[in-house]
Amino acid sequence: MTAIEVDAPIAFIPARGGSKRVPRKNVRLFHGRPMIAWSIDAARASGCFDRVIVSTDDEQVRDVSLRCGADAPFLRPAELADDHATTASVMAHAVRWASAQGMSPRSVCCIYATAPFLRPEDLLAGLRTLEAGRWRFVFAATRFEAPVQRGFERLADGSLRMLWPDQYAARSQDLPAVYHDAAQFYWARPDAWLDQAPVFGASSTFVEVPRWRSVDIDTEEDWQRAELLAGSLWSVSDTQPRPPGPGAPAGTT
Repeated sequence: MTAIEVDAPIAFIPARGGSKRVPRKNVRLFHGRPMIAWSIDAARASGCFDRVIVSTDDEQVRDVSLRCGADAPFLRPAELADDHATTASVMAHAVRWASAQGMSPRSVCCIYATAPFLRPEDLLAGLRTLEAGRWRFVFAATRFEAPVQRGFERLADGSLRMLWPDQYAARSQDLPAVYHDAAQFYWARPDAWLDQAPVFGASSTFVEVPRWRSVDIDTEEDWQRAELLAGSLWSVSDTQPRPPGPGAPAGTT
């Protein structure tokens, strides 16, 4: 085994076949290509990885991933592919698999299969941050669109209650920025994945991405919003869709 096979970072893309709210979302066509193809492209284009591996329980997802240029050397167990399986448990399984194959990557990145706005430079920035600091995890995050300190809930009688009433009179510009997970990637050392350590803790930091590139696709509405956003941005900005690769149907872009 060569040095790069032993030491270079590895990417794992969890992509089970049984999504319920958006059926088959990992291989559903997004702007003419299987959704997972966009994540595979970004990972390969980043130059960070020796291997880009898809962790799936599904033969169709596996076949599509192979056509899109990723590896898919195993099918994960059924107990890690149901609605209760966590990203942490899936990644721990993937790292144990890599170790059993004789691989010892210095870092491992989890990349979500539904991240069409992920950019290679963000992955590279995450790796550099992980390797330069004391962090166990480095992930993509973005700012909340509105100040969360002004948030309120609806009560049973239809009235509202502020969650932080002491912030009622605070000016928006005086409130600290609050961030949330961008649902794109998570860098970590192998031991952090094996420990299934909490990602959002004091030993973590993040790479900030703009709000327009953060779309967590969990519902049909999320999907439609992402398609509208891609259609608009890719037609008017310098962020054009990547050319079709092996996973693109003939005649599509």
